[in-house]
Amino acid sequence: MHRHSFKADGLTFSYHDEGGPGLPVVALHGHWMNARDFEDLAAALAPEWRLIALDQRSFGETDPTQDHRIDAYLSDVSALLDHVGTDDAVPMIGHSFGGVVAYHMAAQMPEWVSRMVIVDIGTSLDEDSTFTRGWAGVFPLREDLEERIGPRLSPYLQNSIRRVEGGWRLDFEIEECLLSVAALNGDHAHIWTGSDCPALVIRGANSPLSTAEELKTMALRRPNTEFIEIAGGHSVHIDAPEPFAKAVHAFLRQGTALSGGKI
Repeated sequence: MHRHSFKADGLTFSYHDEGGPGLPVVALHGHWMNARDFEDLAAALAPEWRLIALDQRSFGETDPTQDHRIDAYLSDVSALLDHVGTDDAVPMIGHSFGGVVAYHMAAQMPEWVSRMVIVDIGTSLDEDSTFTRGWAGVFPLREDLEERIGPRLSPYLQNSIRRVEGGWRLDFEIEECLLSVAALNGDHAHIWTGSDCPALVIRGANSPLSTAEELKTMALRRPNTEFIEIAGGHSVHIDAPEPFAKAVHAFLRQGTALSGGKI
């Protein structure tokens, strides 16, 4: 994937673009993560699909900001689509908080969203990430930062660790991430059911952040929506890249033709 940038809302945004002649599909990462987490998916979907993954505000190489209203995230995605010159609605893939942004886009800006894949996130959010304050700052060695993050989570943040003067740090500010978490906490059920484009809800079968009952019920409450589980954790696109890509590819091609079940 190739790195690009554009300016909107007084910020410089960074994004990865697979390029090529394929149909565009937008991918939105979760908290703590960035566009690079979709590199395997981009390769798997090409050349039929051209994956465009945004570093959302305050994450990756996009500028930091204190503004984390949901409307700001929607404006950012709209600006990305304007920048790449997309005239028609496109599929959107959203992991975790990126999924919340995606289903808000579908409800509030339906002209931009043709279908969506929502990855391991529900509609009732009550997240407390204050424990991540211990990850802030610059660490002398990469291993020091990884140890602070811990063995369960550090494998998922490998693309978010960067070399800076004096050592290693995460590519986002912890306090800005906490602002984003707080802004998105709440009940989004009315937004989720406020659109009717085809949707696929994917749960990581071993995810500690969702339950099968919760996400199955979420899918049943909305028309044109399917639910599947894939063996993996919350970041199932990282844990199981091949079955994840297979499921997404099938959905992009066939809409809601997938049947529920485990992969």
